[in-house]
Amino acid sequence: MDQKTTIYDIAKKLDITAATVSRALNNNPKISEATRDLVMETATKMNYKQNRLAQSLRSGKSNNVGVIVPRIDSNFFATVIRGIEEELHPEGYHVIICQTHEDEKREIENITTLMNAQVDGILMSISNMSKENDPVIKHVVDKNVPLIFFDRKKKMDGVSSVTIDDFEGGYLATKNLIDAGCTQIAHFSGDRSLEIYENRFKGYEQALKDFGLEMNTDYVIHTKSNVDAGRNAVTKLLSLPNPPNAIFSSSDFAALGAIQELKEKGIKIPEDFCVFGFGNEPFTRFLELSISSVDQSPLVMGRMAAKVFLEQINNRDNIKIEKKVVLKPELKIRKSSTI
Repeated sequence: MDQKTTIYDIAKKLDITAATVSRALNNNPKISEATRDLVMETATKMNYKQNRLAQSLRSGKSNNVGVIVPRIDSNFFATVIRGIEEELHPEGYHVIICQTHEDEKREIENITTLMNAQVDGILMSISNMSKENDPVIKHVVDKNVPLIFFDRKKKMDGVSSVTIDDFEGGYLATKNLIDAGCTQIAHFSGDRSLEIYENRFKGYEQALKDFGLEMNTDYVIHTKSNVDAGRNAVTKLLSLPNPPNAIFSSSDFAALGAIQELKEKGIKIPEDFCVFGFGNEPFTRFLELSISSVDQSPLVMGRMAAKVFLEQINNRDNIKIEKKVVLKPELKIRKSSTI
């Protein structure tokens, strides 16, 4: 097996001390430019590779940032990660991606692994509101490692966040359905223990109230974010004595399932029934019956989360910075809610 070149090999080659080689490789100002150039040139010729772990231990920086998401096979989270990387890569940072699959135990393992790897910061979207992960999250904060929540967050001191105004998104989507003439509006709600889904529900509830419409609790159905959940929820709604004539869904996937089921039952969209989703997934605009949806600006969210991290890591005064960035939602009004 080929033996790796060490700083001692370079020192012997140049007849200088290993300490001088080390200082030159790490741009120590005490080393002259001529010596530094000579060491760098010799290191390249001898195929010297710096030990990144040892280098990070000396500098206190690994130039790695952990990103934790519920899943990566989602356009939203994939686009957030893209935004994070686009912002951090030019600054010399590498992104380590972990996924929780909505499992708090795996989330704890992810955080612990990233901390053991001495990442310079963690950007994460929590799996759920379980308090089981609170101690490990607080450990990150106590160690002064920048922690930024995006999309899904917990209210914790010392932790910054970048989210969208889910309340306003829910309000505006419901208002659009009301403006379209819908008076009996159902809501597909996600896990309301998560702040994002609770706020979308509250926006829906407030819009009904503001426009003098009574909320029917039978119209509020907890659904997972998938097509089958949307189909099943529509079947349940249509079996009611007085079924609704519109749906505001907290998920585009559930909205798609609802539309498929409605069409199979011969219900015309949007003439007889309107549907509004949330997330602005790519498929919503490419379907023959395009789906109205609330855009979450994932690329902007990712870039902003990265910028908050950079602001914290570059804070020379070592003052804890806590930022709460809230992005404005944007409606994408398409065929499923307008005639």
